[in-house]
Amino acid sequence: MQGRGIVVRLLADDADGERHRRFMIRLESGQTLLVAHNIGVAPRVERLEVGDSVSFGGVYEWSAEGGTIHWTHLDPEGRHPSGWLRQGAKTYQ
Repeated sequence: MQGRGIVVRLLADDADGERHRRFMIRLESGQTLLVAHNIGVAPRVERLEVGDSVSFGGVYEWSAEGGTIHWTHLDPEGRHPSGWLRQGAKTYQ
């Protein structure tokens, strides 16, 4: 799935198992999504603030709360389509 949303909430990094940078975005439709960006594989998005626009490519997983976008990075084993995050002119994989 690809799309763009506005950051509405910054969450603490998930440090259990694989480390993930986590934040919530709101799509133009009003739906909110949790973005879980693996920072053990890809660079961490450092200068992220509420109100920032973020584009993404990744795998969508449905949940009653809106869903999660993950696999927003290159697959080190080459078995999965590569995802990405883009903030401004910088792309994170």
